[in-house]
Amino acid sequence: MNTYTVWTVLAIATMCSSVTLSADDAILRQTFDLGAPRTPRAQRFEMETQVISYALDGTRTGTDIYRIHLACVPGRAMGKDADEYTCTKFTVQFAGTEEVAIPALKDWKYLFKDTETGMDDKGQVFGIDHAKFENLTDANGKSIPIDKAYHLYNAFIDFHGFCNAFAEPVSDGKGIQDLKKIGQRIVHAAAFTEPPVNLGSGIAEGSTFKNGEVTLEFKGLSLVDEAPCALVAFDSGESSFQMIVKPMPNMEVRSVGSSHYKGDLYIDLATRWVRKVVMDEVVVAESTVPALPNKVNAVIERYSVIRNVTARDTH
Repeated sequence: MNTYTVWTVLAIATMCSSVTLSADDAILRQTFDLGAPRTPRAQRFEMETQVISYALDGTRTGTDIYRIHLACVPGRAMGKDADEYTCTKFTVQFAGTEEVAIPALKDWKYLFKDTETGMDDKGQVFGIDHAKFENLTDANGKSIPIDKAYHLYNAFIDFHGFCNAFAEPVSDGKGIQDLKKIGQRIVHAAAFTEPPVNLGSGIAEGSTFKNGEVTLEFKGLSLVDEAPCALVAFDSGESSFQMIVKPMPNMEVRSVGSSHYKGDLYIDLATRWVRKVVMDEVVVAESTVPALPNKVNAVIERYSVIRNVTARDTH
């Protein structure tokens, strides 16, 4: 090593040491209260989910896009113990077709209330009314197939799973309230739970989704629309499911498979409302179809983004 190289290395080392010593990392070492109450201000959200289907050779065979617009009035603002949500708009864009609205879901209001089981007295996850997704048609009068209708329903389940179940405190187990410092990781109360996924007459009781070891990790701090946010990662672990689909009378299709979903929550440190969520999931399924000699295999990727667009109301 010549003299010039030695002095260069020493200079770089000195610079790095100086940066390290002068860096103020106190903000990264402080304690945070991610389970604090949310501000009682009305919120608006937009969510887009892409469902990408693959052939077994890896070729993409089609992409469906589901877009939902939700408005929320917090229960605290109304003196109630449940938040009121309004689906102001829901559109779908199936592979190779134009985007079209779902009239039955426009301006649909429902109440969301946290419960110990995550279900209402009818056994409906997050209290989302199953009947609302029966016999759906689009704005052109075309019927929505059972599998597509399930994705419409599941958009509501995903939204509340990420924005409420993961991003709000859990009263009877580990939850976001237990993440106090950057770098902490917990096993969430949803780990290894097996909620039902039956829906109306098309997807029969006995259909369930089993979570793996669901974890939350406080990864750091970030900015979303100039708002300081806590960045919290979620991971479902090795999840699985079984579904009993009845596409027509006297016909039953049974599917089993695996799922792995993961993503990030961006939680506003000032309001505790979710500012943004990104999620991706890989699903592998095998279905037994009557009258077909071989089982049918499917590979699906889902990618979702939820954005809090409340700030647009002020501009």
